[in-house]
Amino acid sequence: MATDPKLVWNPDNVRDVAESVGISSLNEEAVRALSQEVEYRVGQVIVEAMRFMHQGKRTVLGTQDISQALRVLDVEPLYGYESTRPLRFGEASLGPGQPLFYIEDEEVDFEKLINAPLPKVPRDMSFTAHWLAVEGVQPSIPQNPTTAEARATELVPKGPSANPSLAALAGNDNVSFKPLVKHVVSKELILFFDKIRSAILDPDTDPEVVILRESALESVRSDPGLHQLVPYFVNFVAEKVTHSLKDTFVLRQMMELTAAMMANKSLFIDPYVAALAPPVLTCIIGRNLGPDGVDSLKEQYQLRDLAASIMGQMARKFTSSSLSLQPRLARTFLKAFLDPVRSPGEHYGAILGLAAVAGPEGVRTLMLPNIKPYEYVITKARNERGPNDEGVAMIIAAIVKAITSITEDSELMSKAADNMDVDTDDGPALEEFLGTIIGSRIASYGNRKLNKVILESREKS
Repeated sequence: MATDPKLVWNPDNVRDVAESVGISSLNEEAVRALSQEVEYRVGQVIVEAMRFMHQGKRTVLGTQDISQALRVLDVEPLYGYESTRPLRFGEASLGPGQPLFYIEDEEVDFEKLINAPLPKVPRDMSFTAHWLAVEGVQPSIPQNPTTAEARATELVPKGPSANPSLAALAGNDNVSFKPLVKHVVSKELILFFDKIRSAILDPDTDPEVVILRESALESVRSDPGLHQLVPYFVNFVAEKVTHSLKDTFVLRQMMELTAAMMANKSLFIDPYVAALAPPVLTCIIGRNLGPDGVDSLKEQYQLRDLAASIMGQMARKFTSSSLSLQPRLARTFLKAFLDPVRSPGEHYGAILGLAAVAGPEGVRTLMLPNIKPYEYVITKARNERGPNDEGVAMIIAAIVKAITSITEDSELMSKAADNMDVDTDDGPALEEFLGTIIGSRIASYGNRKLNKVILESREKS
């Protein structure tokens, strides 16, 4: 008769944690499954930590080994848990098969304690008076809160749709949900966040303001001590993109801030990719970006170019930690590209995003077979907007740019060079496969290797 394996991790701990987050009852099957999962994860962390211990030629497992193991396993490491001496664990028995481990207290010699010098006498209690405010204005004295303290609550969005967990992390206690560990941010970091926020959102074109704006982004790009501010920067970007879709300057600055965070090698952004991707995606395939009018079209397309470039970097950088990121993004861009009711700006962003995320191979397999059917959208837009419409011209330029990016794949180009026929005219075949508009543009470049790769993809599709 088969019996269930004995659990090493005490199931009562799982029930205690569940009760602490508001889950009053768990069935035995769920408790057992969670206990087994905890056993596996803890064992995985210990094995990775012991590797760091052995590589360091040490025999005592330290907190740094655990922190490095968590980083290797793509889990955000713990901060602030350092110990100058190894902890000693004692074991007590609560009954048969129920050991209890505890940290042994340090033994103190009473003779040394009695003969030790006495501590300093504390100061006497005293009371002082000061002005909290004079005619509604707080004077700048040490007793009154500073500007950074007064504006600390602005780090968290307010309103009915605000995330209660972020409010608890900022120190607000009047919320319905409290994490087990409060996120304490130093006054210096709060002041730094406030300065960065005000600097990058200042639209003044004065040279000194421009230099300050660039310096703020450079600080985010290179400062190694900003990890505690990463969730606040991510939330700041998401909030500004959501509420400033009509302001091209703010959207561009948010993309610059996102690129600066990704360029900082000291920041561990992997856990925040899922929250950082939607704002960038909005700036690529959003329907209405910037103010209405022909004058703002150039800035809108430049914003989509920048966001697509950032999304391509994100897909390449975090593809190992988030395996589903690149396929999901490529699927989203392909769906927007094949939707005929979307605006020219959305199609333009979808084409750039697909080329940036999927690369030359993705363009060859996903985009090329759909370009000829897409010619219907281009023809319809020309008839409605006119043959010289800037939006249609930008879409054609984006498609041609995506197709010519195939030349960056050296392996495909070398294979095409080996099988290339010198005397063949590829123009009619390209127009038959890609349509008259795009096929004639590609044929006019006269790149025989590129033509060969395109026509070979036709045979495989």
